[in-house]
Amino acid sequence: MTELIRLHYPIVNFKKPVQQVVAMGFFDGVHLGHQAVLARAKQEAEKRGVPLAVLTYDPHPIVAFQKLNQPLRYLTPLEQKVSIMSRLGVDKVYVMRFTSKLSKLKGQSFVDEVLMHLNPLTVVAGFDHLYGANGTNSDMSHLLVYAKERFGVITVPELDDLNQKISSSTIRKYLDNGNVDMVTKQLGHPHATTGTVVHGEARGRELGYPTANIQTPENEWLPGIGIYAVKIQINNQWYLGMASIGRNVTFGEARPITVEINILDFKEEIYGEAVQVEWYHYLRGEVKFNGVQSLINQLKLDAEDTHRYFNDK
Repeated sequence: MTELIRLHYPIVNFKKPVQQVVAMGFFDGVHLGHQAVLARAKQEAEKRGVPLAVLTYDPHPIVAFQKLNQPLRYLTPLEQKVSIMSRLGVDKVYVMRFTSKLSKLKGQSFVDEVLMHLNPLTVVAGFDHLYGANGTNSDMSHLLVYAKERFGVITVPELDDLNQKISSSTIRKYLDNGNVDMVTKQLGHPHATTGTVVHGEARGRELGYPTANIQTPENEWLPGIGIYAVKIQINNQWYLGMASIGRNVTFGEARPITVEINILDFKEEIYGEAVQVEWYHYLRGEVKFNGVQSLINQLKLDAEDTHRYFNDK
């Protein structure tokens, strides 16, 4: 099991670990580009016979540089990020609190006062990784100079998808546009969110399509408004579903955005259950229907499309 160790700058009262390979990055989403970095670092660790550690940060570095106009949201909140890294063979995850003091460290100081505490044999990061204050040559091309022969440096080149850079920012844009198929392609796995099943307005039950209303943590990045084919995990069991992210515009104006999932071939009450949702395919946009029967007819088509999508996979 991956060990999680929290750090704060300046680092004090910290016992230096055994030599290890250290992969650096924020790794939001742990997408295919991140996975390439971790795979190269794992290869190096196995070749050297040492553990593989990751140095990452919390919260997102943006908090140290600008005012936020909305809550911080992540493709993979920390717990989920560590879980994925564990499956990829990471032995330790060092989570450095990202503060103003840390953000002002110049490259050489970052190496001397942060990295060297981790006793790196080799440091691995993506080609565009930055590790110190802006404008201070804190990029991968300068890291070997700052290392002063104390550790090796491996820079992993850009990974692209049909000439489209694979990046967390690109994936966030795809999510906002509802393009979860491309999100899956760039992540290498479906985008996942969590939540708790809570009471809603019970309209779905009246229509013959009861829904689980999911209260999602505000720090998780939901797809844009629309109807999706999903899988939902309840008590370690996975089910197929069709999910709506929207305002239920058929029943009124200026309504809040909700997440509702009709779980196919499922009749149990599950209020209070913790769930995980995997977002697979965009079915259609949200539509304001002329009447209840038109909505019911569309829900029937949505259920058929959802079954068809998963049967074809």
